[in-house]
Amino acid sequence: MSDHDETPPANLRADGGPKIGGQKNGGQRETGQKNSGREETPPTRLRRALPEEVAPEPTDASEETDQEEQPVLTGRQRLVMGLWPPRVTRAQLIVALLLFGLGFGLAVQVASNSDNDSALRGARQTDLVRILDELDDRTQRLEEEKQGLEDQRTELENSSDQAEEARKQTVEKERQLGILAGTVAAEGPGITLTINDTKGTVEADMLLDAIQELRAAGAEAIQVNGVRVVASTYLTDSGKGISVDGNKITQPYRFKVIGKPQDLEPALNIPGGVVQTLEKEQATVIVERADKIIVDALRAAKQPDYARSSSQ
Repeated sequence: MSDHDETPPANLRADGGPKIGGQKNGGQRETGQKNSGREETPPTRLRRALPEEVAPEPTDASEETDQEEQPVLTGRQRLVMGLWPPRVTRAQLIVALLLFGLGFGLAVQVASNSDNDSALRGARQTDLVRILDELDDRTQRLEEEKQGLEDQRTELENSSDQAEEARKQTVEKERQLGILAGTVAAEGPGITLTINDTKGTVEADMLLDAIQELRAAGAEAIQVNGVRVVASTYLTDSGKGISVDGNKITQPYRFKVIGKPQDLEPALNIPGGVVQTLEKEQATVIVERADKIIVDALRAAKQPDYARSSSQ
């Protein structure tokens, strides 16, 4: 055997296995284990360096359900929900009642004016002109009366014999008041109004309307079927006729009226006036002008029971 054969290889273990190779393999295994530990270390260090994560607060399942079920409202819907149901205070309720009362009163007044003007809306142009003329005549009559009173005052102030002038004016005033009171007869221009009621449909209030319309038109003396009409005259229905101050009269009803004919006749013939109302009741109405009307029915002067003169 040669020297080379007798020398055992340096890399052989006594147990016959390769020593160095075994050590390398074992070292590699150990190194692998160490490497695997090193790979796990960096993430753990990074997690420890970062702040701890905050756990989300637990939410109530019922609240999430309500939020999911609640619909999204628009601006108009939120405005309606804020206004309704209304929250009325006592002061607001009082103001609302006052406004309601004011509105109701205005509505009633407008309706009343509409009823009064309904007859004029359907009137012809000639009728409207005649009504305006009548109003102008009334205004002129009042102006003349005012001027007459002013003239009397001037005469009293300028007269040399004021006592005599006062006596004359007193007599004239007494005569005028006697005509209005029905204690003296009167004559002058005017009209006659004749109403034939064959159907018996004319009532006392219709004749009273005629008297009131004539007074408003400037009638100074009125006589109905022999009964003098004065300030205290009243009319009532009496069986098949009508009573004037307790005196029963029957148709035809005849009015004698002293005044300005140009004012009296149009006042009776206005649209919706006395003539049209009576004709609707199937009565025949005749209005005639006259230059001379005599009113000779008299009334006894009656002493008032309670009224006394206030002049000293």
